[in-house]
Amino acid sequence: MSTSPEPARALRPDDEIVSALSRWLAFHLGNAELRARLEAIGTDGLSTEQAEAVEELLTELANAPEGTRGGLEMLVRETLEAVALG
Repeated sequence: MSTSPEPARALRPDDEIVSALSRWLAFHLGNAELRARLEAIGTDGLSTEQAEAVEELLTELANAPEGTRGGLEMLVRETLEAVALG
């Protein structure tokens, strides 16, 4: 019987994206931070529809001034749904 802790599991890209989007929706991340996290995670391992949703959001984030959320919130929610439901 081992008492050593279970090794940490690497999160799947879709799980990491859902986490980042959720943190943005909860006001824990700004636009620039969300964009940086999504770019770091990338779209490898996502379905075509999931990747397209993330790319669309990245485009909008690139053009959105920091601190603005109104126009982005619906797109973030749509991206969250696309990624979470596959």
